[in-house]
Amino acid sequence: MTRGISAATLVLLQALPGGGGGGSLTPLLFQFGLIFLIFYFLIIRPQQKQRKSHDEALRNLKRGDRIVTTGGIIADVIHIKETAKDGKPQPAMDDEVTIKSAESRLIVERGRIAKIVSPTGAVSSAPADRKRQDNSAAS
Repeated sequence: MTRGISAATLVLLQALPGGGGGGSLTPLLFQFGLIFLIFYFLIIRPQQKQRKSHDEALRNLKRGDRIVTTGGIIADVIHIKETAKDGKPQPAMDDEVTIKSAESRLIVERGRIAKIVSPTGAVSSAPADRKRQDNSAAS
């Protein structure tokens, strides 16, 4: 009999607003806010930074850069036809970029370039360092 009373007492205590916690939404809202902050700092913010740096790299695209398109074509940039706004050429994501892959020339939009494999000036520095190492090893 004491067991039945204690179980009934527990049920009544849980039903009361003051006992057992059940009337406040503050902990729940705090948890949702914390989860949102975690998602923001671990997923959303780094993705925004990556997109901004990719857009900046595409805006600074130059002739001679080696690129990879979203379709997987590896090519060199031959010509960039920029749109003019107010008389000044401004890089936009829908500019036409002429690329050369092997013996084929293609025209793609600037925004369809997935990544820049090697900018114009980055290729020339690596062989020079290798020659210096070979000369020092031979001595």
